[in-house]
Amino acid sequence: MNNKEQDWLKLVDSIGNYLAPSMAKDHPNLPVVKAEGCYYYGADGKKYLDFTSGIAVENVGHRHPKVVEAIKNSTDHLIHGPSGVIIYESILKLAQELQEILPPKLDNFFFGNSGTEAIEGALKLAKYVSKRPYVISFTGGFHGRTVGSLSVSTSKSKYRKHLQPSWLTYQLPYTNPEDCPAGADPEEFFAEKLEKEAAKLFRHQVDPEEVACMIVEPVLGEGGYIIPPKSWLKKIREICDRHGILLIFDEVQTGFGRTGNWFAAQTFDVTPDIMAVAKGIAAGMPLGVTIASKELMEQWPMGTHATTFGGNPVACAAARASIEVIKEEKLLENSRDVGEYAVSRLEELKSKFPVIRDVRGVGLMIGFALQNTETGEPDGEAVMKVLDGCLEKGVLFYLCGNAGEVIRMIPPLTVTKEQIDDGIKVLEEVLASI
Repeated sequence: MNNKEQDWLKLVDSIGNYLAPSMAKDHPNLPVVKAEGCYYYGADGKKYLDFTSGIAVENVGHRHPKVVEAIKNSTDHLIHGPSGVIIYESILKLAQELQEILPPKLDNFFFGNSGTEAIEGALKLAKYVSKRPYVISFTGGFHGRTVGSLSVSTSKSKYRKHLQPSWLTYQLPYTNPEDCPAGADPEEFFAEKLEKEAAKLFRHQVDPEEVACMIVEPVLGEGGYIIPPKSWLKKIREICDRHGILLIFDEVQTGFGRTGNWFAAQTFDVTPDIMAVAKGIAAGMPLGVTIASKELMEQWPMGTHATTFGGNPVACAAARASIEVIKEEKLLENSRDVGEYAVSRLEELKSKFPVIRDVRGVGLMIGFALQNTETGEPDGEAVMKVLDGCLEKGVLFYLCGNAGEVIRMIPPLTVTKEQIDDGIKVLEEVLASI
């Protein structure tokens, strides 16, 4: 290790002197010097296989050459907007290209900087247009940490502690396939269950005529990577239509090929009124988008929502390049094919290791839950042992779930079956050792 590397590691050791614990103490705090494709390169000289994609951001892989080139070309001409004061090609071209890959009528865009901003915009749009005060979200959902998005986030109570989110919201239970009785048809059971739960909520707590919107993650993300039956999402759409409630899909994590289609709305064949996207849109550049029909957006006049940095020219250029890469390299197909292969390999491990409770996957959005083999309870401690063991052997996973009991496997959509095998081999070795 040279002097420069030693100095860098010393700086990492003193991280608490510079960064707030809420920023600096996530797992695993791996010091890196470079990223490329599906790999991080550590300050320790080791190469790490990345099954996190920067938490579902680097869908086209780290530092894809086309994205890097687009960023460099943009900075040669324009770094900052602000959109509205000036207008520039990358934001308008990106809007055109998004229209081509989104479900019909989702064709008008407000560009921001992040997922939580996209959610804030979606909630504000729904409340402004409907002139209704209340919002319904689903227990276990995570939509962001700013005050509006936090009001509808319930994946962990600690996120809301001492903060008293200011918007009054109501929650319905997110479905869980494990709750389906033996012999019952999940598609029928969960749709009927939701109908009853919604009717009870409307009867006892809030009149549906006062509900502006329902917001839901089509696949539960931070709350545990739970994949609902299609009929459950269709029932949400049906209930919203019945009562004039706008439906918001939080596709911050599920978008841009993660579930095997451009968006989970297409995977589950349910089109929302409003969609929020971010993460995988721009290969690591800060960009988020609130999306709706032109008809809805025209009811949200100038000045009711605004941004200084949103729709940054460089970020828009990176997003355009990302969309091009996904098309050219057939990454939607790869997401479905390699995702199915990865799930099959994890199912093999489940048959060998009782600590794996279940495997959940759609496209390359994959999770597997760990349990205490004696009690059957969720086992967050086992998850941390597995994460640490895999990290020592050069593979980076991440966690989720209310008790931290689920390991996320969300590699870049460029990942190969050979790289999946490399990661599974390490995972198997670690599971055998705990």
